Amino acid sequence: MERRFMRKNKWQCCPVILLALILFNSACAQNPPTGKAYIAEEKLAEQTTILLNNAAGLIPLQNLGQLKIASINFSNQYAQGFDSLLNKYAKATAVNGKEYLGIKTPDGLSSDLKWYNTLIVLVNDADLANPLIVDFINTNQKIKSVVVALFGSSNALMKLNNTTAPIIWAERVTEVSAFYTAQAIFGGVPLTQKLNKNISPVYRKNMGFTTAKIRLQYTVPEDAGVNADNLVAIDRIAAEAISEQATPGCVVLVVKDGKVIFNKAYGYHTYDKALPDKLTDIFDLASMTKISATTMETMQLYDQGKINLNGTIGDYLPIARKTNKNDLRVRELLEHQAGLIPDIPTLKAILPTDHAPDTSMAFPTKVNDGYYLRKDYFKEVMWPEMLNSPVKTRGQYVYSDLSMCFMQQIIETITATPENVYVQQQFYNPLGLQTMGFLPLYRFRPDQIIPTENDQEYRHALLDGYVHDPTAALMGGVAGHAGLFADANDVAILYQMMLNRGTYGGAQYIKPETVDLFTAKQSDVSRRGLGFDRWDPLLDHHYPSQLASPQTYGHTGFTGTCVWVDPKVNLVYVFLSNRVNPVIGSKLGSLNIRPRIQDAIYEAIQKGL
Repeated sequence: MERRFMRKNKWQCCPVILLALILFNSACAQNPPTGKAYIAEEKLAEQTTILLNNAAGLIPLQNLGQLKIASINFSNQYAQGFDSLLNKYAKATAVNGKEYLGIKTPDGLSSDLKWYNTLIVLVNDADLANPLIVDFINTNQKIKSVVVALFGSSNALMKLNNTTAPIIWAERVTEVSAFYTAQAIFGGVPLTQKLNKNISPVYRKNMGFTTAKIRLQYTVPEDAGVNADNLVAIDRIAAEAISEQATPGCVVLVVKDGKVIFNKAYGYHTYDKALPDKLTDIFDLASMTKISATTMETMQLYDQGKINLNGTIGDYLPIARKTNKNDLRVRELLEHQAGLIPDIPTLKAILPTDHAPDTSMAFPTKVNDGYYLRKDYFKEVMWPEMLNSPVKTRGQYVYSDLSMCFMQQIIETITATPENVYVQQQFYNPLGLQTMGFLPLYRFRPDQIIPTENDQEYRHALLDGYVHDPTAALMGGVAGHAGLFADANDVAILYQMMLNRGTYGGAQYIKPETVDLFTAKQSDVSRRGLGFDRWDPLLDHHYPSQLASPQTYGHTGFTGTCVWVDPKVNLVYVFLSNRVNPVIGSKLGSLNIRPRIQDAIYEAIQKGL
């Protein structure tokens, strides 16, 4: 419950340009340089940071889904910031190595680290004066992947003559150098330098490996040509949203040119102001699920030749062949032009005998606390309802959750894998996403998840960690149209991959031409792509915002979320909120909070430095 004692002012504690807000998840913890001064210090860090012993190509780290990382610090004063940056890319457990230099021993440290396969060891001159620490490094490099982050003089480097593990040597010892080195480990920034003199018989002049930037960088707005002062309009709009009770809180994240230049949390989980929103809080993404899970999987299966856009529901689901869904095409489902109704009756149609307050073999599907659905309810009630629903408007654009419910059944049939399992294994884990996924309560505490509606009519509970969408809830929390949860950083990584046309972290997830196809306008009767929502050519609609370019694609979510990618200006914009708490309201839309923040970002970009 430490979050109860965080900053009292819900909008500001230190200026938005401070990296204490951009890089860390705490307020005013440290005070590194800002603006152009930060860029200058970052340049010095780049010019004095050298990668050694990387012939095997361990750096930048790859296969993030398979790594179990521990970050071991003995006496580095910037370890907190260093670890915060590591955790932007993958979960890295901080370990206080100093505790093992007293009563405990380095051998005890090695023993306690047995469940980790990747060790990142922060050391400096003083640390390497202790032969036990050097021995710890050289012993573990034989059995685990070890990365040494060395801050200090060349004299310290000489203590590592017997080390074969990659060494990132940062001669400059500053906060910014710590930030830079942490990001370099994952390829958030490049390593470009070589030794300019002989250090030892092992480390000689002109030695050094170079790496490329392959993941997001976390930096100041000025690093992307944007004046931080011009982004304060976001603060004002977010403050308005909260004061007008359009939402209890929100998180805004901006990526420009592959660099996270703005990431800030506002307000609280609920209007009682007990828990302030944090950058790491997890939100119900609602209909962002359609593109962040179902469409992602569809694109990958399309690349593999396993799904045909002109294939029909009947081609993939034999049970549909004797229904009016038989000849509806995959393309039509993704464009919302199959003629399907928006949804089927859900909670209103539940009978008293369909649910129980406790779980049992007869009632295994948990909808939320104190609400368990009877066995096979989807198979016996919901699925027949979907299959037998009317087809009224084929060829016209009618937004339908059922379209993605049918897509879920198709892709699960093709892969023989539940959608939540497939996307976790094929996308989220390899990308290093730590929060994105379905059924978040299996992995996170409720206080890490932003609550949505206080549903007193049907579910009789505050929905915290349980999907808000009623159809998805009755499907057990995993559905093609809703059910996905994530924090803003994970959303940003996923859509930077899309902005990169299917590639991130040195791996290709989707072919570039497939990204181009699915995100392009596909229909003569709507603005939609395949799965993706897009910029509206009706200019008076100003959708998704007045200044968004015609290349823009993304999606909104009913709970008060959105992500928009604009390739023209190399931009990813993420907005997460819980505007449905405590009850569903319309002010977030009527006040145009999401588009106004998006336009404030464009205006700041246009003004430049």
